[in-house]
Amino acid sequence: MTPDTSPAPHPVAQDRRPSFSGQEQGLRSGRFVRVVNYHNTPHADVAKIRGELALLAEHFDPVGLDDLDLFRTTGVWHKDRPGIIPVFYEGYRNNAEVAAPLADEVGLTAWFFVCTAFLDVPVAEQYDYAGAHNIDLVEEDRRGDRLAMTWDDVASLSRRHVVTPHTANHAEAASLHTGADLEREIFEPKRRMDEVTGQDAASTAFLWGTPYGANPAVDAALRDAGYRYQFGNTMIQHLG
Repeated sequence: MTPDTSPAPHPVAQDRRPSFSGQEQGLRSGRFVRVVNYHNTPHADVAKIRGELALLAEHFDPVGLDDLDLFRTTGVWHKDRPGIIPVFYEGYRNNAEVAAPLADEVGLTAWFFVCTAFLDVPVAEQYDYAGAHNIDLVEEDRRGDRLAMTWDDVASLSRRHVVTPHTANHAEAASLHTGADLEREIFEPKRRMDEVTGQDAASTAFLWGTPYGANPAVDAALRDAGYRYQFGNTMIQHLG
């Protein structure tokens, strides 16, 4: 994924819609880090996930928020090996119980993008909530079990990894039409995350990986809420 690191004016300064040529220019000039996306990380896949993360750790260096900020502002990657960001989406309980310990084990910084409303759904309703909000479940996810991580998990993870909102209800940007929509899916998740972690959540992402520049009202809300980065399908964009 290519962070927007060019000095102003950069390829998307006048038109926030991402272009292939702009991304190609960033890749050719070396302004990129690798992102590997995960979602559900069931206990049944521990060996597989451990092997994948161990292989990543063998060839790449971890990326924390400070690393990404420095890379964006200087345009120069400061570590010996290329950077890797393993991202775990939605806020599954097994992201905290499986993915985080495995990332710790191999020395990677994991990034957890959490659907904040998922954590507040009563346990008895989480199975149906997941099905209604494009949160994919697997065989070991049973109705009546807790499927989402807790806010205590969020606080704990934030002390050694990056934890940030993935909207409240796994929303796509195109579904946000009103001020109430923006408040629910953009502003409130960041306030809640910051309150729990005591940090400043810097990044977000939408369902289907909508890029910055697709919707002016959504873009303005992201900036006003205080986010600095938007993760999309093919790039990480700075919102400044």
